[in-house]
Parts: sequence; C-alpha cells; structure tokens
Amino acid sequence: MKNQWTEFLYGRVTVKVSGKGIERFLNVLTRNGLHIWHVKRHGTETITFKMRLRDAKNIRHYARKSECSISFLRRSGMPFLIKRLFKNSGFLLGAGMFLLILLFLSNVIWGIEINGAKPETEYQIRKELDKMGVKVGKVQFLVDNVEGIQRRLTNNIGELTWVGVELKGTTFHLQVVEKNEPKKPELLSPQNLIAKKKAIIVNMFVETGQAVVEKNDHVEAGQLLVAGEFGPEGKTELVAAKGKVWGETWYKSHVVLPIVTNFKVYNGKEKQKYSILLGKLEVPVWGFGKPEFKKYETEKDVRKIHFLKWDLPISYINKTVREREEFTRTYTNKEAEQMALELAEKEIKSHLNEDAIIKDEKILQKVIKNGKVILDIHFKIIENIAVGQPISKETQE
Repeated sequence: MKNQWTEFLYGRVTVKVSGKGIERFLNVLTRNGLHIWHVKRHGTETITFKMRLRDAKNIRHYARKSECSISFLRRSGMPFLIKRLFKNSGFLLGAGMFLLILLFLSNVIWGIEINGAKPETEYQIRKELDKMGVKVGKVQFLVDNVEGIQRRLTNNIGELTWVGVELKGTTFHLQVVEKNEPKKPELLSPQNLIAKKKAIIVNMFVETGQAVVEKNDHVEAGQLLVAGEFGPEGKTELVAAKGKVWGETWYKSHVVLPIVTNFKVYNGKEKQKYSILLGKLEVPVWGFGKPEFKKYETEKDVRKIHFLKWDLPISYINKTVREREEFTRTYTNKEAEQMALELAEKEIKSHLNEDAIIKDEKILQKVIKNGKVILDIHFKIIENIAVGQPISKETQE
C-alpha cells in the first residue's frame, strides 16, 4: 500500500513492448535498476507493464540496443493530475470562486425576525439593532455575539422585560417579552386585614372596612387590624377591607466585612488576536506571540462558519486579551464599621417593600478579629403590616 501511494505521488506509466527478445529486454531493465510491475503478455511478441515516470525517461536508451519497439499507453499519478488541473484551471478557478462566494454569503445576515413585540416596540428594537450594526447585509463576524446583543437590547429599551436572541443560519430570531401594563384593580371578595408580623401601630389609612386597632397598639402576627364584617348583629355588612396599616417592626442583621480586600481590575489596555479553528487545530491569523502583559485575562468569542444551512467544522475565534492589575483596599476600623452598616441596610431593604422606612439602627455587638469587622445590628423599620385574609363561611356563621 505504501509503495502504491509512493508511485502515485511520483507518477507511473503503462508501457507496451513489441518485438523479439522481450525476455532479454526485461532482464536488461531490471539489472539496471528500473522497477517494473504488472507484467502481462499479449501474444508471443507483445507485453505490457507499469513503471515509474522517472524510469520511463531512460527506457528508450535500452530499447535502441534491442530488437524491441516501445510505446506508452497510459499515464497516471500526481504529476499528470496536476498537469490536467492546470489545463482546466479556468474551470477550477471559477468553481473555487463560486464556492468562496457561497461561503461568504452563508455568513452574512439576511434576515431579522422579531416575535412577541408590539409595532412600536419592534420599531425601537430595529432602531437599536441598526445602532449596533446588526442589519441585513452585514457579515456576522463583524457584529456583537448573541449574548451581547441580548444584553444591550435589554439595557437600552425600557419596554422590554426579556429578549431572547438566536442565530439560525443567516437569520436572527428575537423572542420578546414586554413589561406588563399596570393591572386593573382586582375585584376582591370579602376579607379582613390582619397583621403579618409583630409590631407597634404608628399610623393607618383605611379605605373600606372597620379598624379594630388604634395608634400605639401592640399587635401580634395574625391579629385582626381591619374588619371586613361590621354593623349591628343580624344586619352585618360584608366588604373587602382595604387600606394600609404602618407598624414599627424589628429586624436583626449579622454582617462580616474584611478590613483588607484584594481586587482584580482592568486598566484599559488590551490586545486582539484572531485565529481559525479547524476541528481541534487552532491556526493563528493575526496577533501572534504572547501578550506583553504581566497579568491578563483572555475573553474568547467563537463563531461557527456556515455553508448554506450547515455548520462547518471550522470556527472563527476572536480573543481579547486584557491587562489585569491587582488592587488592595484597606479600611480603617471606623470605615469598615460604616461600610458594614451600609451593607446591612442594603440587605434589609432587599426584603422590604418599596415604601418601607428604616427608622433607627443600633449596633448590638461589634467584634474585630482575624482582619474582619463583625457586627450584629438591630433595625427599627416602619412598614405596612396589613395583609388580606378572606372571610370564610364558618366565620360568618
């Protein structure tokens, strides 16, 4: 098998020999190092065989000294194949150009479909996509990736709750979820308002129903605040109690904050590197060598190359190498205490309604050890503690 590939690489010819003394002629060829194979006899004075192209150039020299005549029947192998390719180079060049153009067009944006958006929102999305360069006719490699497009659309268009971006072949498909309009007032069934937690009443506003507590009253979780059933016995009226009851509630927070913190930040210096991925082999195209940065991080953007509707085992890779610096932040004990308080406030607010107010805060315990500030903090919060509780038939009876 190895010899066959070698002979194909260097070229081979099929030779026809006619005349007397054929056997002597073959012996002369083999004694002089000319390799022949596939020898076949055709009658008494004719044979054919194959030999290497480089040996065929010398065979005529030995034929002149014999009574044989030679002729070449077939030529095969790489040299002749290349010769034929050059003879048909115009056709091959045209076919190659056609495939390259088809490959290029398969990686151009030819469509943008937006589903789930109102006409005015779709107009804003298309306008934003134009700003990003995502438009029909643009090469896919020259625009942001799917995650980047999705992030920018969500950040820049306030009407969007979520947008999914997917690239299928040459078309971007966007699935949009818009923010819901304010809901119409809900028609409530008869209900009471009860306390959702222990508190001291500081204020109240009752729209419908009968308040059964007063300012400065201490209430427990589950206690009735506003009754939805009121009136003389036998003539009670049932309504959906509505309103707000603000109470003073209490929370505890435990915060641990390091006095010394190490950060990794980018200083703005970066280098771009481009390469082609062929299967598992990565071939650099631009940006050779290692970056001159001492410390850096690499962000890789891999884009599949398409041919019509198929993904080829070839990818285009854009690497962004960013220089990284390490920064150490050190707090004084007082600064660490203040920062821990702010962190505790943010954490508490994340669990409260928007209209809740932090009335007071008090540090119950402060410990500094192992390079950390540890705080236990008590918060007084003013918040709406009223929640609805449907009036059941058993309660009415």
